[in-house]
Amino acid sequence: MKLVHLFTMKATVDAPTEIGPMPIGTRRIFNATGGSFAGDRLSGEILPGGGEWFLDAGKGFGQVDVRLMLRTDDGASIYLRYSGVMDFNEAVGAKLAAGQSTEFGDNRFLTQVRFECAHPGYEWLSTTIAVGEGRMHPDCVEYAVYEVAHG
Repeated sequence: MKLVHLFTMKATVDAPTEIGPMPIGTRRIFNATGGSFAGDRLSGEILPGGGEWFLDAGKGFGQVDVRLMLRTDDGASIYLRYSGVMDFNEAVGAKLAAGQSTEFGDNRFLTQVRFECAHPGYEWLSTTIAVGEGRMHPDCVEYAVYEVAHG
């Protein structure tokens, strides 16, 4: 098995709507407002309307739950969904409080990614397993997404 870079994606979101504290954590919902993705085999834009249903489980741990609509530069529509985990640590908290970007590897921010697409040029995405690593910027969230390839 090997990892093959699919694309890097930057998504912008609105300020969260907080559902509030519950026994399982605090749910925050972020509406996606746009963004872009670019890679060797596919590039395009993130359409408004998707979002993240983030669960802050406390003690520096969160569960990522995202659904987005992508449109490739040549007009294909792709439904993308991913779930994962995010750890917060003091270094990440300090960078975010100072309005700075985090780096890949500053914290555990990992996702498992799935796609749905009917466009003939991108049908292969529907059977692709992918993983991603995230980092945060003051104005967006960035992911490096990799196909899990055979061999």
